[in-house]
Amino acid sequence: MKQTLSLVIIGAVAGDIIGSVYERRNVKTTDFPLFTPHSRFTDDTVLTMAVADSILNGIGFGKTICEYGRKYTNRGYGGRFRDWLQTEDPKPYYSYGNGSAMRVSAIGCAYNSLEEVMQVAKQSAEVTHNHPEGIKGAQATAAVIFLARTGASKQEIRTYITSQFNYTLDFTIENIRPTYKFDVSCQGSVPQAIVAFLDSTDYENAIRLAISIGGDSDTIACITGGIAAAYYKTVPQEIVDFAYSKLPNGFKTLLVNFHDKYSSEVIPKA
Repeated sequence: MKQTLSLVIIGAVAGDIIGSVYERRNVKTTDFPLFTPHSRFTDDTVLTMAVADSILNGIGFGKTICEYGRKYTNRGYGGRFRDWLQTEDPKPYYSYGNGSAMRVSAIGCAYNSLEEVMQVAKQSAEVTHNHPEGIKGAQATAAVIFLARTGASKQEIRTYITSQFNYTLDFTIENIRPTYKFDVSCQGSVPQAIVAFLDSTDYENAIRLAISIGGDSDTIACITGGIAAAYYKTVPQEIVDFAYSKLPNGFKTLLVNFHDKYSSEVIPKA
């Protein structure tokens, strides 16, 4: 019997897993192995799943993000987020880091209007990242996924994100690759992740472009991966199988359950 997984979420998760080995060993080329024995899911996947669980079960974002973060330890969390996890009554810490953007793929595919996507993305961000740039990064990522999923062209997406969020997208990955440096801020990584998608020809190419600039490779590829999956409406089966094999059973079940309730574009899983 075949199961179906949430296409957008597995697209984001696969980007994280493929990028995981290149975050500390940056590559400046699109020619690199997609699959390695050391590839693993990181905090990007954990918190993506936490947000999906929140939506699926109607639980507050802060509660599930905290629970998942405490359960899945040593996955590359930032220092301020680790402190947040250890607090008895966690409060937002005015971050503009890209952690708010990396976890929103489920929001882009669970709602039927751009207005609702924007509202829920803000809510998901501000439990930790209540800085305006942290909220903006989450909203922009979720909005691109929604637009890609609902048939917008790349030019329409570029125009909307530029006008709505004031992100500069008038560059190419090839042009910034030689000089781009590690940057975990939303404003320094979300536009680059979006352009990796805009420059791409298919899902795999989008992931390769995202990782090829170096920097925070797993997060950039996670953001790009969710967008690319939504737009191209397919992820190569070997990539799906590889990512799926790296996940704990609870995440696998969540991918199926989330699809069953929300996803219109699906991929089979034996």
